Amino acid sequence: MIITRKALPRRTFVRGLGIALGLPMLDAMVPAMSTLAQTPASGTRRLGFVYMPNGVAKNSSIDYWTPSNEGKNFGMSQILAPLEPFRDRMLVISGLDQNQAEAGDDGASGDHTRGTSSWLTGVYPKRTEGADVRNGISADQIAASVLGRDTALPSLELGIDLNFLAGQCENSYSCAYLNTLAWTSPTTPLPTENNPRIVFERLFGDGGSPEAQAERARKKRSLLDSVLEDLNRLQRRVGPGDRVVVTDYVDAVREVERRIAKAETQTDSDLALLDRPKGIPERFDEHVKLMYELQWLAFRADLTRVVTFMLGRELNFRTYPEVGVTEGHHGLSHHQDRPEQIAKYAKVGVYQAELFRGFLEKLQSTPDGDGTMLDHTLLLYGAGLSNPNTHAHTDLPLLVVGGRDSRIEGNRHVVFRGQVPMTNLLLTLLDKVGVRTDTLGDSNGRIPVDTLPDV
Repeated sequence: MIITRKALPRRTFVRGLGIALGLPMLDAMVPAMSTLAQTPASGTRRLGFVYMPNGVAKNSSIDYWTPSNEGKNFGMSQILAPLEPFRDRMLVISGLDQNQAEAGDDGASGDHTRGTSSWLTGVYPKRTEGADVRNGISADQIAASVLGRDTALPSLELGIDLNFLAGQCENSYSCAYLNTLAWTSPTTPLPTENNPRIVFERLFGDGGSPEAQAERARKKRSLLDSVLEDLNRLQRRVGPGDRVVVTDYVDAVREVERRIAKAETQTDSDLALLDRPKGIPERFDEHVKLMYELQWLAFRADLTRVVTFMLGRELNFRTYPEVGVTEGHHGLSHHQDRPEQIAKYAKVGVYQAELFRGFLEKLQSTPDGDGTMLDHTLLLYGAGLSNPNTHAHTDLPLLVVGGRDSRIEGNRHVVFRGQVPMTNLLLTLLDKVGVRTDTLGDSNGRIPVDTLPDV
C-alpha cells in the first residue's frame, strides 16, 4: 500500500495583506504513517498565570476565599463558588508563602510592589527608582524558553490597566515592578499590553500599510478578508472535520475583531475627549472577556503556549459599579477588619471568578487533540497578597486548574504547613508542562500535587 498523503506543517499560516493567520491543530497536520494518524491530533501543553491585584476578602476570622475544609470534596468558598462546574479540575492550595515579598530592610511600605514582582520569580527586588531594576527570571519565561521554541510568540503578557506608569510608584520602588509579572532576565521586565486591538494585530498582523488600513476601514473590511483565497485553497485540501474546525476558528476571529471595532467606535464617539486608547471597552467585564478571548485564540492557533494576565495592577483605584462596588479597589481592600467592608470586597473576588469561569468554559468547549483545550492547558490563578489589610504574603490564595494530562488530581483543597515557599509550586507546575529546572528564586524543593497522604 502506497500512502501519498503529506501532513500539513504544524506551523501552517494563511497569508494576506499584512496578516499571517495561524491555524488551530488539524488532523491534516498528523503524518499519515504516524501512530496518531488514526486518532485526533495530540494536544499541546500550555501554561497560563492569572493575577488578582490587592489580595482577597479575608482577615484572621473572616475568609471568603479559602474552602471550609481540607481534602477531597471541599466546601466551596463564596469567591470560588462560580467555578463549581470545574470542581473536578480544581486544586485549591493553602499555606504557601512568598517570603521574598516581605519588607526585609525596606520597612513596611513596598508590599504591593514586592508582591507583584516576586510572585513568579521568588526574588527580592532591588529597591530603586531608576532604570537599574533587578529581580529574577520569572516562571513563565522559563516555560517560554522551552514551550515557545516552536511558536510565533514565545509568550504573551496581558493586563487590564494602562501600562504607562514610570518613575517610582511605591516607597522608592520603580513602577516597572508593578507593571508586569514577566521577567525574561533579572534586569529585563516584559511590558504588558491592555489594548485588545494591539494584541489582535500582534497575533494576526497589522493589515498592511497605513494607506491599506485606511482603505479597508473605508470599505469596512475585515483583516480576514485578505486571506480568503488562502483559506479557500486550504479548505479544499483538508477533510470534512478539519473544514468545520477552520470555519469555526475563522468565525471566532471575526467575532473578536467585530467586538474590538465596536469598542473603538464607542471610544471615538463617546469618549474622544478622554483620549482613551482605541479598542478598550468601557466596562471591566467586557474588557476582561475580550482579553480572555484573545488568549483562547492565541492558544488555538498555537501562536503562543505561555500567557500571563494581570486582572489589574496593585494599588489601582478601579471601581466595579457592575456589581455595586463604587469604592476604589485598593482602598476597599484595606477593610480595617470591618465585616461589611470585607463582604463588599468579596463581591470583587466573585466577579473576577465569574469572568475566569467564562475562560475555562471556552477552553473546555474547544476540541484539542485527544480531548479539549482545557485538558492540555494548566492555569495558576491567584494573588501576591492574602489579607490585603495587613499586606500579608503568607498563605497566599492560589488555585491550580486545568489539564487532565498534567495528572494533577482535582476536587481537592491541600493545605501546606511550615513556611513552604510558593516557588516550590511553580517548579512543580513547570515539571507538569515538561519544563525541568533545578531551582527558581527561593525554592527548596517541589510539592506533591499528584497524590497526598490522607487527602
